[in-house]
Amino acid sequence: MIHKYIDREKSWLAFNARVLQEAADDSVPLLDRLRFLGIFSNNLDEFFRVRFAAIRRLSLSGISGEKYLGGVSAQQLVKEITEIVIEHQAESLNILNEIESQLQKENIYIINENDLDKDQENYLKDFFIQRVSPELVTIILNDLAEFPLLKDTFGYLAVKLVMKKEEEVRYAVIEIPKTINRFVVLPSKNEKQYVILLDDVIRQNLSSIFNIFSYQSISAHMIKITRDASLDIDSDLSKSMIEKIALSVKDRRIGEPVRFIYDQEIEEDTLNFFLDKMHIVSTDSIIPGGRYHNRRDYMDFPNLGRFDLLYKSNVPLPIPGLSLEGSMLEKISEKDYLLNAPYQSFSYLTKFLREAALDPKVLSIKITLYRLAKNSQIISSLINAAKNGKKVTVQIELQARFDEASNISYAEQMKTEGIELIFGIKGLKVHSKICVIERQEKDKIKRYGFVSTGNFNESTAKVYTDVTLFTSHQQILKDINKIFDFFDVNYRVHRYKHLIVSPHYTRSKFVKLIDREITHALAGRKTYIKLKMNSLSDFEMIDKLYQASKAGVKIQLEVRGICSLIPGIPGLSENIEAISIVDNYLEHSRVYIFGNAGIPEVYISSADFMRRNLDARVEVTCPIYDQDIKNELIDHFDLGWKGNVKARYHSKNLDNNYKQRNGEPLFRAQIETYKYYQNKLEVITEEA
Repeated sequence: MIHKYIDREKSWLAFNARVLQEAADDSVPLLDRLRFLGIFSNNLDEFFRVRFAAIRRLSLSGISGEKYLGGVSAQQLVKEITEIVIEHQAESLNILNEIESQLQKENIYIINENDLDKDQENYLKDFFIQRVSPELVTIILNDLAEFPLLKDTFGYLAVKLVMKKEEEVRYAVIEIPKTINRFVVLPSKNEKQYVILLDDVIRQNLSSIFNIFSYQSISAHMIKITRDASLDIDSDLSKSMIEKIALSVKDRRIGEPVRFIYDQEIEEDTLNFFLDKMHIVSTDSIIPGGRYHNRRDYMDFPNLGRFDLLYKSNVPLPIPGLSLEGSMLEKISEKDYLLNAPYQSFSYLTKFLREAALDPKVLSIKITLYRLAKNSQIISSLINAAKNGKKVTVQIELQARFDEASNISYAEQMKTEGIELIFGIKGLKVHSKICVIERQEKDKIKRYGFVSTGNFNESTAKVYTDVTLFTSHQQILKDINKIFDFFDVNYRVHRYKHLIVSPHYTRSKFVKLIDREITHALAGRKTYIKLKMNSLSDFEMIDKLYQASKAGVKIQLEVRGICSLIPGIPGLSENIEAISIVDNYLEHSRVYIFGNAGIPEVYISSADFMRRNLDARVEVTCPIYDQDIKNELIDHFDLGWKGNVKARYHSKNLDNNYKQRNGEPLFRAQIETYKYYQNKLEVITEEA
């Protein structure tokens, strides 16, 4: 029997293993290797809070779930995931030790409380008294009627005190504060730089914390709990959507534990005490770790002024022919433009909104928002527009996972400023990235807008690759207006002439596009499919791609994350190749190209080939009509495909083998893409 699919959870773990490969790669600058280690840990936290939690719920319900999990039972999958994660955790610890050893060669020392000299002890004692002690939450546990709630994503020190009197044992827990940077930089000495973790600063001062107790020994080991992060939205009609989401986010703090990580050096009686009091049972994922957890904090490891140990940052480039100083609307009225961030400056998007906010002829702005930056320029521009008398309509997704609290805060802020808010549709997340403005031009209304593959977020735009189409194509923008009408009256299903919109049309349209390539192949015409996305896990779409492969359609897939399709199976997928690029930037854009017998059709999209994107979200896929932009996106895909430095093959064995070079020179796709856009500017300059 041929196994046609890879389990999506295992495929996701394989993606996170690719992130870990970057942390292990000695060609990656040392401080960036630490950053990748932090990303690996952060990814794993989110995986356990969401995906593992869902499988665990299925497992505890007694339902097998094989139909939904690609042929494996939920109970078996929980076991297999735990085994894989334990292996990855051990590997990540070895990588961290190796990085720390390499840092020492650069005169950077990550030390603990046992390595301190007298001057450092005095410095940290004062630092503890002034900065740390006022922030500490310390709880003595023995006499409590109810065990305190240990919060998800926080690190804790489990403390054991053996008292002098009759060797009584007391237990305590210290919450490691998030208000202080996890890494404390000590004064440098003899050109050597020293960093100590906040955990060890606390360990050094345990005697100060517990000085009222008469004990003969004290020890502290780190523990961490991960909780089920699902939102339970109640149906109380008297509550607003904001109230419901806010309550659900609050309830998330007390979600069921799905993972418990502990320092494997912890005493057995201390470990058992915490497991018992927290009701952690064998069905939960109990994972031994090292001395430190919450390694996601390494994403914010101090640079120490050592920019030679970081990737060289490329300055975002301008878009040829589109100035940030002149009127963008004037230029967009003449032709479409494409922004490819972070290679090109995200400032174009904020400039578009700022111009719309100030332009007296602009009457209205409509936009969807999913994830926003901490101090969002997008929100500032929209509030500015409202203050200038524009009608501003914002669809903000309150259920954007882990951004709910932030989005609620922004929603309340915008509501105060008179912005009309739409909170989505029951049962459907709004994941589309669209904006349309209406401008009075003489005796008619003209529309301008943009469609993107990524969030309107200045922070993530520095590291996420996404493309945005700026357009004044009136029919495309009319379709965008219809989507906002759908938000208002969602029992009415609209027809769209140009856009492909989930949940009503995306699946069927992509099936038709693939079927057309199959027809071309069977007729002997030139045919191919090139798809770039984050995840591919929908079995129906995978089967359709298998069908195309069997018909002779050559298929190239650039899938950064989950890939449940198995390439290269004789008689099934021998015409399919699939790679994943993991590098300095996070590959996030979705670009879909269909050969169409020599007249390629190109689309950009907010949707991956996952069931949720096709059937359970509002997503938008936009056709590209401008020939230059079509060519640019095809070039963009081909540059990724040519990459042989950071590209790995997707395979049945999930072994993350690097793409073979076959004697070809090194070609790092992200670096070459930046050069591609530099060359475009040089050509424009020469022509001018």
